[in-house]
Amino acid sequence: MSASTTVRTARRRTLRVAAAALVAAAGLSLTACSGADATGTKAAGRTDMGTVAESRHAGPSAGSQGAEAKAGAVGEQAARSKAGAPVRTVPLADGISKAEIYKLGDQHYRAKIVARGDILATLETNQRDAGLDANDMFVVLSLDGTVHSWMGGGHQGPGTFKLAGGWTAKVTKVGELHYRAQILGRGGVVYGTADANQQDAGVVANGVYIVLSSGGVISAHA
Repeated sequence: MSASTTVRTARRRTLRVAAAALVAAAGLSLTACSGADATGTKAAGRTDMGTVAESRHAGPSAGSQGAEAKAGAVGEQAARSKAGAPVRTVPLADGISKAEIYKLGDQHYRAKIVARGDILATLETNQRDAGLDANDMFVVLSLDGTVHSWMGGGHQGPGTFKLAGGWTAKVTKVGELHYRAQILGRGGVVYGTADANQQDAGVVANGVYIVLSSGGVISAHA
């Protein structure tokens, strides 16, 4: 083999090796780039989805809390409005005034006597009936929240008086604007006592309504 032939052969071998090296390097570079892109894209995808998921989860929670708070405030306001409203309104015997009845608790009621928009008087039961003498109109508010009214029929005490329903009242003066009435049944048996001390008193005796005023006037109605 001549020297020139040997040189050409060596050059071809060198070129083939260099080409192979370039191909291998290119393959490694592509693989590396592909792996980095895939890893980066997947990582970013997981991060973005995680962020979106957390945002979606947090959004409804905050909204629900806001809705619950708003609903609670509305409920409390409605409860207050309901508590301030009368449970019923009853027209009274004079044909002008009415009683607005409020429930405060068990056997605890309040009645506002209203005429033409003005509050004339207030009765309140608290473990006992309440009564009122309003210019010869008598009103009783009982423990169950019912109101009974009538006109006239008053007797000025002290003294003993026959009342509706077969009852007898023995009225005595205790002091200034303080009268007491014993409610007597058959045989003079004491059924109960009405004590009007600075304010009128009311009694319900077996379906008979009795009012004793602090001025000593007593009236009853069946």
